[in-house]
Amino acid sequence: MRSPGRPGLGREFERRFWIEVAKGLSTDDAAVACGASAAVGARWFRQSGGMPLFGLAPTSGRYLSFAEREEIAVWRAQELGVREIARRLKRSPSTISRELRRNAATRSGALTYRASTAQWKAEVAARRPKVCKLVENERLRAYVQERLAGEVKAPGGGEVVGPEVVWGGRQRGRRQDRRWANA
Repeated sequence: MRSPGRPGLGREFERRFWIEVAKGLSTDDAAVACGASAAVGARWFRQSGGMPLFGLAPTSGRYLSFAEREEIAVWRAQELGVREIARRLKRSPSTISRELRRNAATRSGALTYRASTAQWKAEVAARRPKVCKLVENERLRAYVQERLAGEVKAPGGGEVVGPEVVWGGRQRGRRQDRRWANA
């Protein structure tokens, strides 16, 4: 992932901009009403072709909000542990741990956590449409095609023969054998 540089205003500002546009305000007035400059509002409008690229409803709470990320950054600076932060936010410790690992600012070489950088990284990772893994990774695509064609080979290059699976009505073979039979 490339360096974020200077983080932008974020999706929440853009969401508020589109809500103001839906109310009938011009792009300049809507941008000023949501706390952005008129030039930023015009850019948002132009880049999206006059339609919002995401839903205008507030987020569900499934994902961390910018306010939660700010609290994580403050508590992390106070050297609180992952479990204590999770308890205070009423989130799972694994969610906090994953957030700290994925969205840490790496610009200084250290893994410091900054809320604005974390929000930017989360928004970049959530963009749609995404490129399919089989389209972008040629080795993976070749491997999947070989497996689907039944060309299973040992590391030395020799053929690997799967076990003989006998299907007895509704009684299927053992789980390991079924995997070979479905390959």
